[in-house]
Amino acid sequence: QVQLVESGGGSVQAGGSLRLSCVVSGYTYSSACMGWFRQAPGKEREGVAAIYTGGGRTFYDDSVKGRFTISQDNAKNTVYLQMSSLKPEDTAMYYCAADPLRDCYSSHLIRLTYYDYWGQGTQVTVSS
Repeated sequence: QVQLVESGGGSVQAGGSLRLSCVVSGYTYSSACMGWFRQAPGKEREGVAAIYTGGGRTFYDDSVKGRFTISQDNAKNTVYLQMSSLKPEDTAMYYCAADPLRDCYSSHLIRLTYYDYWGQGTQVTVSS
């Protein structure tokens, strides 16, 4: 059974940093597209970043470029999202997702249907 478990969320002040982790179990994601998404109350889920675990190619939404960094540790089956210079508008539930069938493309930031597996989410709250 494939499971994705996020952790690392919390409450920070604007300008602070957090690192989210997503541990994958149940399959070896040596070549998969892993994405981070977020959803604020009353808003649609939106893509933040994606990484192709087979080669490290990354994609970012314009709203987080230069502030967020997605990375991987294949030995730990873990994907990270380092978030810096956080803003109140980054407040949301953050989810990781896995597409084990495809290489990563920029469209992975907008096509939620590409992903077969989702975690339960971790809350990030940024206060001004």
